[in-house]
Amino acid sequence: MAETKVLKAQAREGVGKGAARELRRQGLVPAVIYGDKKPPVTVALAYKDAHKHIYAGGFLSHVIELDVDGTRHRVIPRDYQLDPVKDFPIHIDFLRVGANATLHVEVHVTFINEEQSPGLKRGGTLNVVRHSVEVNAPANAVPEEIVVDLAGTDIGDSLHISSVKLPKGVTPTITDRDFTIATIVAPSGLKSEEAAAEASSEPEAE
Repeated sequence: MAETKVLKAQAREGVGKGAARELRRQGLVPAVIYGDKKPPVTVALAYKDAHKHIYAGGFLSHVIELDVDGTRHRVIPRDYQLDPVKDFPIHIDFLRVGANATLHVEVHVTFINEEQSPGLKRGGTLNVVRHSVEVNAPANAVPEEIVVDLAGTDIGDSLHISSVKLPKGVTPTITDRDFTIATIVAPSGLKSEEAAAEASSEPEAE
């Protein structure tokens, strides 16, 4: 389960482009907290904190405790905007997380036991189809990652979501098919050898 991080923020009164520009000049990033049937709250975060968390990875799949002038709000980042030229954060949207909420999040896929894969040992290549998987997860148990075990896999094998052990209460959002996460493919050299072997074994035409 992902560790809940604490991010400090301060309340802000001004809204609109002018107020947002003034905040940015002060080294702050404007943001808003909404949802959970409560009125929205406008806040601002220190630029360095916002930049650090966004570029640390997994920003949109982590529940955060947002400390607004001493009052804590349990939220998950739902969207953020970056400057189109300089790529620094200029606005963040936070969704309040209720006590029993279920969240739709995108979770990073991690592969383990590559050294225990006969296919990779023979020179095969891990072809990653999905680097992340969208899941529904309890707000208090959002997984840090989805782990795919490569032990025993061979060239030609496909790893589907059904072969992955998901944490309790976590389900993929795609339910109509057993989608592929990765495959073990033969190296180009081995493919050429196999093709040549097949060609030489074919009976000659009369």
